[in-house]
Amino acid sequence: MTDPQRVNIGEQHPAAYKALFALSAEVEKAAAAAGVDPLLVELLRIRTSQINGCSFCLRMHTRDALKKGENPDRIAVLPAWAETGYFSETDRAALRLAEAITRVPDGHVCDEDFNAAAAILTADQISAVAWLATVMNTFNRVAITSRYPVGS
Repeated sequence: MTDPQRVNIGEQHPAAYKALFALSAEVEKAAAAAGVDPLLVELLRIRTSQINGCSFCLRMHTRDALKKGENPDRIAVLPAWAETGYFSETDRAALRLAEAITRVPDGHVCDEDFNAAAAILTADQISAVAWLATVMNTFNRVAITSRYPVGS
């Protein structure tokens, strides 16, 4: 339900919103060039949105992941990824890093989380995951602040 009191900040400053989409496209290209699986890209977007509680982005990226062929079971257990056998070492390293970046207020990106990622991911992949999390956190904040409607 749209809140008439809320300003849609994407509409209010469309050039900034357009620049965010351009940044997102650039980051997606960088992730592909670094060898980050497109399904993992969507899982990182979903997990970031889960942590932030962004229903708009959750719906969008869950649908995108399913269209790209993601296993619904992996999406279902994503909040508990560390306790399942559904995720590869690469997936785990990327998810751990994205979570640490998203949870910066809880203690920044500690050496343990960064080093765990660096043990598995290349420098290009670490950078791509960091940028993916950064951009997704920004989109989450735009949607949440503007109260993008979801469902009826």
